[in-house]
Amino acid sequence: MTNPGRLLLGATPLGLPTDASARLITALSSVDIVAAEDTRRVRTLAQALEVRIAGKVVSLFDQNEATRIPGLLDAIRSGATVLVVSDAGMPLINDPGYRLVSACVDAGLPVSCLPGPSAVTTALAVSGLPSDRFCFEGFAPRKHAARVSWFAALAAEPRTCVFFESPRRLAVTLRDAAEALGGQRRAVVCRELTKTHEEIVRGSLSELVDWAEDGVLGEITVVLAGAVPQADEATLVAEVTALVDEGMRVKDACAQVVAAHPGSPSRRELYDAVLRSRE
Repeated sequence: MTNPGRLLLGATPLGLPTDASARLITALSSVDIVAAEDTRRVRTLAQALEVRIAGKVVSLFDQNEATRIPGLLDAIRSGATVLVVSDAGMPLINDPGYRLVSACVDAGLPVSCLPGPSAVTTALAVSGLPSDRFCFEGFAPRKHAARVSWFAALAAEPRTCVFFESPRRLAVTLRDAAEALGGQRRAVVCRELTKTHEEIVRGSLSELVDWAEDGVLGEITVVLAGAVPQADEATLVAEVTALVDEGMRVKDACAQVVAAHPGSPSRRELYDAVLRSRE
């Protein structure tokens, strides 16, 4: 019985060809089949890397992935090594490949990854926003109503959120975000990551809306700060009461508690809540 081959997932450069890993270069020159989101782009990359693709090159994109799977599975079962590459970054991350990987897993066929560039983690790393916990949301919805609902669902999300957007819709998407999440929510727009004209723009959503109004070009990744957890009024009042019991004036206790809880009510509002609690 022929030993099965394997499926390789290869991360490709976001911009500069020199970001390609040594393992990707070796794979391009040695695998039996290269399944590419765009066959022209993988050939252009190989040329830039001075690599000759020895195997067969086939297309693998959203519209044909399902029909490609049976033939690629048969090839792997027969001992072939199949390399999957997207146009840029890691396959499957908002790019084709998931259905093929799932089919290989179900069939008990080996799947390996050649790690490398990803716009998601690159944008997160340079954003300056918390990166210990984050979520990736793919592309923002195209239609206004769907975007509004999408941002509403993210309003209380405490993790940093990364998503992609078309440069043509960036301004309206940022405007919708500002309306749903508040104009002061921090965000970062990463344009043309790792490329010659890379640009990282940081600010509040309101500031980024103004920046994007005149139009933006290039590949866009947005990093959005998570929501700041807000303590409920009863908890804040209890904290003030505890400080007052220790000898602090109510006014000073309210100021200290408000400073310790970003996004909490104003000192005046908290002071009034404390007085109401004593009635």
